[in-house]
Order: sequence, then C-alpha cells, then structure tokens
Amino acid sequence: MENPNAQKLVNKIQKDLFKNGLVTQTLVVDLKKLREYALEAQIPVLVKALRLAYEHIEENDAFLIPIPDDEPLESEDGEEITQEIELSTENNLESLDYFISLLLDLENKTNIADLREYNKLFKKFQA
Repeated sequence: MENPNAQKLVNKIQKDLFKNGLVTQTLVVDLKKLREYALEAQIPVLVKALRLAYEHIEENDAFLIPIPDDEPLESEDGEEITQEIELSTENNLESLDYFISLLLDLENKTNIADLREYNKLFKKFQA
C-alpha cells in the first residue's frame, strides 16, 4: 500500500507479531484500520483479504491458514488441483507474517496472486 500511514501500520503489525505473537484484539483492530486504507485506495482484492483475515482471526482466536503453494498444481488432464487445507489448532505465525508482508508491495503481481490464494483458503476454511 502506498499510503504512508498504512505502511506504518503494516510495520507496527509485523513488530507486534515478532514481539508479542498473535494478540487477537490488537491485530483485529489494526487489520480493520488497514482495510479502511485499502477501501480508500480502491484495491478490492486487498479489501476482501483483510476482511477475511480479521474474521478468521476473530472466529478462531488464531491464524490457521497455511502459506499458499508457490505454483498451482495441475493434473494430467490440465485441470488445476486445489490445495488441501491442513487444519491445525495452532497459530501459523509464519503464514500470518507472510500475509502481512504481501501488503507492503501491491505492485508485485505475485503478491496480488498470493492474496487471491489466501482469499480462496479463507473461504475453504470456512466451509
């Protein structure tokens, strides 16, 4: 995100995660604030990703989504194979940190693609 306040907030979130781990109440408030910046910047994929992330964290009191696969897998007939979600009862702070780091460079098409993958994983986790 290009907004300097949004970038400061992303950096704050990363420092908080490193220092304190996942503190649900603080993180949810910060993600909701980031979502406001994304709405102002009119970045729909980010708006959705942030909403799904804080809803997931509120519901589970944890971040249970794995880091998306680098490359989508394809079957022999060319069909895309969807990633299976390994359900966990423990926080995946590495994945959460990666998710947050994606927000720093939205010009990178890989970051946008990974945010879309996170959105799919959030939806599958809810099902």
